[in-house]
Amino acid sequence: MQIRIGIYGYGNLGKGVESAIRQNEDMTLAAVFTRRDPGSLNIATPGVPVYAAQDAAAHKDEIDVLILCGGSATDLPVQTPKMAEYFNVVDSFDTHANIPDHFAAVDEQAKRNGKIALISVGWDPGMFSLNRMYANAVLPEGSDYTFWGRGVSQGHSDAIRRIEGVEDAKQYTVPVEAALEEVRRGNNPVLTTRQKHTRECFVVAKEGADKARIEREIKEMPNYFADYDTTVHFISAEELKRDHSKINHGGFVIRSGKTGLNKENRAVIEYSLKLDSNPEFTASVIVAYARAAYRLYRQGECGCKTVFDIAPALLSRLSASQLRATML
Repeated sequence: MQIRIGIYGYGNLGKGVESAIRQNEDMTLAAVFTRRDPGSLNIATPGVPVYAAQDAAAHKDEIDVLILCGGSATDLPVQTPKMAEYFNVVDSFDTHANIPDHFAAVDEQAKRNGKIALISVGWDPGMFSLNRMYANAVLPEGSDYTFWGRGVSQGHSDAIRRIEGVEDAKQYTVPVEAALEEVRRGNNPVLTTRQKHTRECFVVAKEGADKARIEREIKEMPNYFADYDTTVHFISAEELKRDHSKINHGGFVIRSGKTGLNKENRAVIEYSLKLDSNPEFTASVIVAYARAAYRLYRQGECGCKTVFDIAPALLSRLSASQLRATML
């Protein structure tokens, strides 16, 4: 029996979920829900119905797990608790500071309605979170470091596009190589925000715009660029489309610690990602966790969970005996 997946929101992440389902033979796409006109949406999977988002509850018996593909700022804080009334759900809520409150809101609804909800699934939070937790458990005395990039920050790119005179822009977060290598050597440096990352901006200015002013506003923007060494390149729309159309990303999670009776030996744990497509990889992680959500629901569990609560075997298509024989 295939797991019936619903997609709620058909942007870059929703499209990534659709493509990831095709790589998992135990799953099928059952429906797509959109806030746009359903008749205007052309999805990639033939024969799958597209419904209005507000009608989702009417299709609760047709879907085993609903994957929520909205944004963390305003969509998911409302959508995930609401949909947990009717569906087993998975989301990618990524506002780290607000995860405890989001968990509490979703947990209440999921338990009240006997559903499973997995929140903050992706690569950070998600895979990076797991690696931070594993490394801390193994090396209880040490230091944690997370480097992001080189990759596109969609939020920072959007902030640049909101500046007067900017037609379009892409911003890349770039790890500082010297800091990264210092951490990899196990030296446990204390690093400031500026010492860990730089920001590189590619900007298409509108005709006649004051480029000096735009560059100054970017570099002085609080909470986005003021704390970083930032480089601004002005390029044409054609160059932006040709050279910066992908949504690539990645990064490194590193735990540097000590072992031995006198802590005389260094130990460094590193996990890294290099992604041509941030949303497609995030979707691939979510789809694996949708399998876990389905299995937990079938076992009679309910409530909200995070990646910390999910046994690794629940993610895999392979049986326990196959995993022991091939991966242990």
